[in-house]
Amino acid sequence: ALLPTRDAAWTLLNEFTRSPGLIKHALAVESCVRSYGEQQAAHLGLVGEDASRLIGLYSATGLLHDFDYERHPSPEEHPWVGVRILEERGWPVEIRHAILGHAEYTGTARTSHLDKTLFACDELAGFLTACALIKPSKSIHEVEVAGVRKKLKDKAFARGVNRDDVINGAKELAADLDQHIAFCLAA
Repeated sequence: ALLPTRDAAWTLLNEFTRSPGLIKHALAVESCVRSYGEQQAAHLGLVGEDASRLIGLYSATGLLHDFDYERHPSPEEHPWVGVRILEERGWPVEIRHAILGHAEYTGTARTSHLDKTLFACDELAGFLTACALIKPSKSIHEVEVAGVRKKLKDKAFARGVNRDDVINGAKELAADLDQHIAFCLAA
């Protein structure tokens, strides 16, 4: 399987995605997922190439989770088409499995830490971006956990974000929701 590098993932993302919004979403998800990958590498005591490989796996997964969405946005196609492309191009099964697992409707069990991390970070990253965009500076640095929790209760705000996925994602990671929000804000 192809060694997942951020550069290769970035190239593939840009081959399929032109929308600035989708590229920003991929970068936001990558930031969160990569930070969890760094934490996981440290937890496992990985160093050097082993740590770099794991972090690269997490980073590439965050970048690529929706790379096919612009061309194939329907549940009948996304993420199936993207996963098929990744398989044809030799991307690791761990990335493909996590990408299938981030869409509830695929029925793919989230078993690995990477699977759970991508699911936990996807909707939350989108929600955090929405929270930042209502700030005067439009900066993520102004977003606070308490404000995010308040906005999560407001069903009219960022309607496209599935609140159950945000809450269940943190549970699957065995993370307190406030700590998960704070972790992703820091990422």
